Amino acid sequence: MAPEPLKIETAAGTKPETVVVRLSGALTISTLPALQQTLRPITAALTVLDLAGVPYMDSAGLGAVLNFYVASNKAGRKMAVAAVTQRVGALIELTKVNTVLKVFPTVEAAEQGM
Repeated sequence: MAPEPLKIETAAGTKPETVVVRLSGALTISTLPALQQTLRPITAALTVLDLAGVPYMDSAGLGAVLNFYVASNKAGRKMAVAAVTQRVGALIELTKVNTVLKVFPTVEAAEQGM
C-alpha cells in the first residue's frame, strides 16, 4: 500500500519575513521530494515547520529537516520546528536532534521565541 502523499501548505507568519510551512502526512523518504521542492526557494528570515499533522517521520525525513536547518543557517536565516506529535518528538529526542534544532510547542511560540 502506497503512503498517502504529504500535504504541504505555506503561509505568511504573524511577523514580517516569516513563513510557516504546515505539513500533513508521514514525512518519509518517499514523500521527501515534495518537501524539498517546497523548501528550496524559501528565503524568509524565519521559517517555522509546523509538524502538528505529521504522525510519523523516518530518518530520511529527519535528515531533510536537518539539511534545511543547516542551509538556512549558512544563509543567515533561522528555522524552527513547532507542534511535533508525540511520536515525532520521541524521534527528535532519541536522536538528540533537539540539541541542534529549536523545537517549540506551537507555531506562535516559535515565532515569538526566535
